[in-house]
Amino acid sequence: MAKDNDDESEDPPVALGEGNAVAGVPLARVSSRLSYGIEKSTVRRREGETKIRTPSGPQSLGDVLDEIDETYFDRRQSFEKAVRNVIGTGPVPTE
Repeated sequence: MAKDNDDESEDPPVALGEGNAVAGVPLARVSSRLSYGIEKSTVRRREGETKIRTPSGPQSLGDVLDEIDETYFDRRQSFEKAVRNVIGTGPVPTE
């Protein structure tokens, strides 16, 4: 049996937009905007001012890059791993 289009007028099953805000953008969003292989200096130029979410609160990606020894990221995974080695993993605080 075909469903009627009247179901579209119902409320969504999950309420969106409630709860505390989270400062910064997810690392995955930043890394998806880049093309790999990429040099650290290019990442800094393009995204260095971007505040990323970390377990200790939002941090500038440029500040995180200062603590990374690698100068070239051949894959997205190597970039994200290097950043996570600096910022750590865990829950991100809300405002």
